[in-house]
Amino acid sequence: MKIAFIVYNQLTLLDFIGFYDPVTRLKSMGFIENMNWDICALSNEVVDDRGIRILASKVKKSLASYDLIFIPGGFGSRILQKDKEFINWIRSAESVKLKVSVCTGSLILGAAGFLADKHATTHPAAIKELKKYCLKCSKDRIVDQGNIITGSGVTASIDLGLHIVERLAGTSVRENISKQMDYPYKYYPK
Repeated sequence: MKIAFIVYNQLTLLDFIGFYDPVTRLKSMGFIENMNWDICALSNEVVDDRGIRILASKVKKSLASYDLIFIPGGFGSRILQKDKEFINWIRSAESVKLKVSVCTGSLILGAAGFLADKHATTHPAAIKELKKYCLKCSKDRIVDQGNIITGSGVTASIDLGLHIVERLAGTSVRENISKQMDYPYKYYPK
């Protein structure tokens, strides 16, 4: 399993970390040994919406070799959905089996054309903006359309990460990781 965590300037760090933490525990807790990931960007360094710097491990590399890409949301997504270079880079993930986003990261998936015949969700404040990209917008916390999975607002990133954990490794693994994280909530998507 090879994962690309997409980062960009003005992302919301909780969107990123809320997903990253449970998913990477699949390896650190020994559930999926053959898992690796890269922090992917179009520049060596990005800055979140409050000033935290993130270093990319892969810069301007095709996303085609990954099994899963994850795109967090943030104010930068609204600009990037119109950025041709960025969207063309995201389109290099066309063959990737799982495309996942949380919050306004779905606007980027939509701008890349990945939501055209799908149901999707995003932050409640961006639902109108998402409508132009997908078949149906939902206010559900997680929308799983098989190869495209979207999560709603910022804190949905933790639930989304645990949802992916369950898809990749099963219910008991999700429960173990939730317990290790001391995450007391049980969210089950429709």
